[in-house]
Amino acid sequence: MWDSPRVINLVALVIATIALLAFAAGSAAWASRRPMFTLKSIRIEPMVIEGVTTPAFRHVNIPAIRQAQSPSVLASASGNFFTVNLEAVRRAFETVAWVRRAQVRREWPNRLVVTIEEQQVLGAWDDGRFVNTFGELFTANAAEAEEDARALPEFAGPEGSERDVASRYLDFKSWFARLSLVPDQVTLSPRYAWSVHFDNGTESGLTVDLGRERDGNTVPERVVRMINAWGELTARWPKPTLIDLRYPNGFALRAEGLRLAEEGKPGVRPVARPAARRTGKPSAAQKPRPNQSQPKVQR
Repeated sequence: MWDSPRVINLVALVIATIALLAFAAGSAAWASRRPMFTLKSIRIEPMVIEGVTTPAFRHVNIPAIRQAQSPSVLASASGNFFTVNLEAVRRAFETVAWVRRAQVRREWPNRLVVTIEEQQVLGAWDDGRFVNTFGELFTANAAEAEEDARALPEFAGPEGSERDVASRYLDFKSWFARLSLVPDQVTLSPRYAWSVHFDNGTESGLTVDLGRERDGNTVPERVVRMINAWGELTARWPKPTLIDLRYPNGFALRAEGLRLAEEGKPGVRPVARPAARRTGKPSAAQKPRPNQSQPKVQR
């Protein structure tokens, strides 16, 4: 075998290749430990979603994040550009309040870039948490959301219904815009019946009961029924406080100033009772009683 030049050349080539790879690996390991590759900083910026950069941060406190996260992240990454665990860094930043999602990438030669998607508040859930525009619950300091909380609608529903409630709120907001009504409360009961509340200038506001959604058209059809009757309804009762749309062909109403008419009041016409039908037979009043004597008929 060793007399064959072809075999000897092949063995030499393999040895040279192994030696070259070992040298390259050793050089890379040596170079990766050079001070120039030690992570020096983390840059934080808003996330770009579908080509649109998210608005400037309203609640994410960049200095606080840098102070709280950067030292621990750099320490856990061993301060090395090549060995940093990007997944661990991402999870660390997503634990920060008001951060919905984070993405992490390396920037040559010694920096990390973290892009953050901030939570966008849609409403307040009845347990003290917030609901974002994706219908997801998240926890945040209510004091930090003070500016938003003043105008936030309130949501309530069974566990796991957050996405449905958020979606239906957007529907209600769109549908009732024709009546200049903006929902401030949306509730899905334990029996999955919908109700929505509006501030219409009355002390208690306006509550609209829509009932259970039997199919995809149940709630929209009931809303259309109310919208179609709204002009005539408010012309007679300008301040309704309750509209119950759970009836198949109509709705019940409660409004300020609405009273049921009673007989005997001025301006109220009494209801006439039906006259007794004539049958040709004497009535009970005309029949003689058993203990009364019968008159004699003279012939």
